Amino acid sequence: QVQLVESGGGLVQAGGSLRLSCAASGGTLSWYTISWFRQAPGKEREFVAANRRTDGSTYYSDSVKGRFAISRDNAKNTVNLQMNTLNPEDTAVYYCAAARGIYSGPVLYTRTPYDYWGQGTQVTVSS
Repeated sequence: QVQLVESGGGLVQAGGSLRLSCAASGGTLSWYTISWFRQAPGKEREFVAANRRTDGSTYYSDSVKGRFAISRDNAKNTVNLQMNTLNPEDTAVYYCAAARGIYSGPVLYTRTPYDYWGQGTQVTVSS
């Protein structure tokens, strides 16, 4: 059973940066496609970014493209999300998720393929 733990959230001013990390126990993250989702108060959980395990392809939602970057650190068994130029609309609880199967890009934007989820880390961006 893989357990995912997110860290790195906090309070930041608009225009600032944060780096989130997703660490795993009970499994090796390089065996999984890892994605980040977020959920703002009163809203549905939405896809943010993905790193596909088979070929390292990365995917981003339009709202974060060019500002966020997902990367793996296999030596530390972590997947990171570098978030730059943050704005108040980025305020949410951020979750990492792991999928064992092989899926096309669009499928990764949904919650369907993911086998494991973390508990989330709060990111708050003040204006």
